[in-house]
This record gives sequence, structure tokens and C-alpha cells, in this order.
Amino acid sequence: MRIGMALNYSGGFKETVAELGDYEKAGLDIVFVAEAYSFDAVSQMGYIAARTERLEIASGILPIYSRTPTLLAMTAAGMDYVSGGRFTLGIGASGPQVIEGFHGVPYTAPLGRTREVIEICRQVWRRERVEYEGRHYTLPLPADQGTGLGKPLKLINHPVRPRIPVVVAAIGPKNVELAAELAEGWEPIFYMPEKAGSVWGEALAAGKAKRDPELGELDVIAQASLAIGDDVAGLLEFGRPIAALYIGGMGAKGKNFYNDLARRYGYEKEAERIQELYLEGKKDEAAALVPDELLRSISLIGDEGFVRDRVQAMRESGVTTLNVAPLGRTHEERVRLIERIKDIAG
Repeated sequence: MRIGMALNYSGGFKETVAELGDYEKAGLDIVFVAEAYSFDAVSQMGYIAARTERLEIASGILPIYSRTPTLLAMTAAGMDYVSGGRFTLGIGASGPQVIEGFHGVPYTAPLGRTREVIEICRQVWRRERVEYEGRHYTLPLPADQGTGLGKPLKLINHPVRPRIPVVVAAIGPKNVELAAELAEGWEPIFYMPEKAGSVWGEALAAGKAKRDPELGELDVIAQASLAIGDDVAGLLEFGRPIAALYIGGMGAKGKNFYNDLARRYGYEKEAERIQELYLEGKKDEAAALVPDELLRSISLIGDEGFVRDRVQAMRESGVTTLNVAPLGRTHEERVRLIERIKDIAG
């Protein structure tokens, strides 16, 4: 089981990257760099590539709406080159609030667009002359939609790898099915191993039934906060406002994918009330209603025996990469947590 870590994108980036060398020595396998309405992830990942030697680097995630499919492919090929073949392209649809609010792009057909983006990227990486007729993307652009001067082109450079790994962030059944069919990896959020089968099992099976064997086994990437000790239970509270933000505030009523997931986990009443309170501006009250069971189940916070049991539950449910957030008070404590979880998961 690989050990990953998400890099904080909200500030102090240079300082954070300066510490990555210690995490790399401690056994960290892959680092994920987010791109919300923050600094772009690409410039930061290039900086990481220059400051590390072995560590794999993944976008976690690049939204499919804010770049053309060919630019996503070019960026991935460039990142794979500067990192010496250590890059993974993590993509996802994000949500309407960010895509329409920050980028001014219509949030349409996320499922179909994701499929076409992946197919076009792989054409680019194979250095084919890119010709594609999809429902959402047509390359070259048809003459009646532009000047008529567009021509099929292929990537000038030779990529380090003809197929760069693609990870799709997805929680809806159809998107999960697509990830299992087309991508090298799948990254859900709020992963509960005991309920993953009932919530996503059918979608995963349907996708895997259509999967090209050359893609290999699906890499399942589960996120979890990490703290190991006899006195760390209180750290679960750090996850409460974050869960409330997603369940309550990341989307409008009736258009919140994370709220839908909480309902599918069996927390229908709690999800409804959390959203009501959050959208009314009562964030603390909403956070207080996040179920303790949910927080415990999606975290690796407890004594070593508890963490070992949770890692085993993750493994048995199909998880192959643990993307952890170490909650030590100091850099040294966080590095030690990476060493310990690497040993436990090994």
C-alpha cells in the first residue's frame, strides 16, 4: 500500500515544500497538489519536481473545465519530463460554484467531458496527429465554427512515457464507473471502507467489466487524517468543520455531491439538517451535527491498534494508496507519523 500526502495550498508553500525532503526520506511515496481557487497547481508541482528525487507528484485535482484537453495533456507531459517520469494526472469535474463562479465556464456534461479528455490526452501522449470527433470536443475545430484553418497536429516533444497515469476524482456512481473503466486510479472523498462496497461496489464492477487489461489494476486512493497515540481522540474535531463545509456548503441545495454521499452512507437526516444550517450561515451548529461515527470511520486517528485495524479495513475494501494528513504538532512529529504509517501499511 502506497502512502501519499496532500500538500496544503492555502499558504506557506515554499516552507511546506522545503519539508518534503524529510517526508520523502521517511517513506512518503506520492504527494498530491490541489487546485481549487488557489494558486495554480502546475507551477507548484514543477517546484516540487526540482526539490525532490524519488517522490511521485500528482495533481489532486486539475479541473477539466479550466483547460483544453490538449493543454491538460501538454501539461502532464511537461510535468512528467521535468520530474523524470514521476507525474500522475489527477483530474475531476470540481463543481458549479467554482467552475461557473471563478472560471465563468458552463458546468455541463461532466461525465462525457471526462471521458473525452482522457481519450484526447492519450492521443497526445502517443504523439498521434490529434483528430477527435466527440460530443463535447472536436479537433481540429470544424470550419463552420472558426476560420477553417485548423489542422491536425501532434506533440512536438517526445514524452517520457506514452501513457501517463490518470486518476479521476469521483463519488457519483456514473463517474466512479467511468474511472474504473478508463483511469489508472480513482480518488473518492470521505471514504468509509465498511460502506464502500454498498455505495460504490456496483459502479466499480460495471466499470472494471469494460476496463482494458493494459491499464492494470485500479489504484484506489483513500484520504484520511492521521494521528497515532493514546491521547489523540480530540484531533477528530479538526475534521468536523471540514466535513460540514463539504456536506453543507459545497454546492446549492439539491446540487451538492458530498451531501448526496452522506445520504448514501445512511446519514439522510443529518445531511439535510447540516446543509440547512450551513446555508443559513450557522456553520458551528452545522459542524456540531456531523456524526461522530462518520468522522472516526474516515480517519486514522487513535492508538496504534485502532490505526492498524483501520488500515486493514481499508486494504480489505480495495484501497491501494493511503493519502494521509499527518496531524503532528511539529514537523518532526509529522515526519514520524509518515514513518509509522509506512511501517503499518507495509
